[in-house]
Amino acid sequence: MILTVTPNPALDKFYWVAELPKTLGPVEEGIVVRAEKSLTSAGGKGLNVSMFLAAHGVETVAMGFLAGHTGQIILRDLLSRGVSANFVWIEGENRTNVALILRGQEYHPIHIHEEGPSIPKEAVGIFLRKYEAMLRKANFVVLAGILAPGLSPDFYRELARRAREKGVKVVVHAGGEALLHTFRERPFLVKPDVREAPRLGDLSVRTKEEIIAAGKQAIQEGVELCLISHHLTGDILISADGVWEFETSVPLSTFRNLVGADDALVGGILLGLTRGMDLIESVRYGMAAAVASAEVEEKLCLDQGKIAKEMEHVEVRYLGAK
Repeated sequence: MILTVTPNPALDKFYWVAELPKTLGPVEEGIVVRAEKSLTSAGGKGLNVSMFLAAHGVETVAMGFLAGHTGQIILRDLLSRGVSANFVWIEGENRTNVALILRGQEYHPIHIHEEGPSIPKEAVGIFLRKYEAMLRKANFVVLAGILAPGLSPDFYRELARRAREKGVKVVVHAGGEALLHTFRERPFLVKPDVREAPRLGDLSVRTKEEIIAAGKQAIQEGVELCLISHHLTGDILISADGVWEFETSVPLSTFRNLVGADDALVGGILLGLTRGMDLIESVRYGMAAAVASAEVEEKLCLDQGKIAKEMEHVEVRYLGAK
């Protein structure tokens, strides 16, 4: 079973628009932007990973904190997709994240993210007891997304420690201090979120050389595998055994919705590993899942045939030993 933890779940809302106003116009008139299409989905990195895995027949349980009417909508969506849930309910309302997608520029969406409810200490205690019980059944645990207000920056580190002590492999799909603190617990795989700040700790990750240097530093600090996106169609994997570059030649014009593509990447890697693929083939499958997901409007591509077709275009280059 694959356990995912999403401390700050969201309701994702997508709006596709033909154009955006070039001027604000008179203040008293306001601005009206009409959407050609809209979609709503449970969201948050860990939830997206669980939804991808469940759709491909992998047993997965999603954990985190739910609140209010929005939390009820998120839970119903997850259950309808075959995801098992073990959440802690708190006061307040889960956040709503909006993506505004301009036709012709789908590769560059506008994101509006809410903060989310604050997590009280008593809810953290309840969560940890539930988490300990779920670890007994898990092979992997995915710690994903930003931390909710009220949580310690060491929250993921504590979860990683408990998982490691029980022999559960840890995947950290997050960014900032929350990610860096987990390095001491020797996670199996880290996929840094560098969308807001292209850095891993004190190191920039803008160029290939910078990515490799940052990945090697992560390995020295205890991480087993570090996977960092180079650009929209390229990723670099760093381990103690060497460095690999994964790339596909997909034109940006084929993209329809980038939200969730990174989560499909992580889900695809885990799916490959659970199906007996070796590491490199699993990452190739994950990248194919990410590209296929970016090419559909529904956030996650669940068509295994389309993913297999995209996998044919993923090239791998070994860049040398560490």
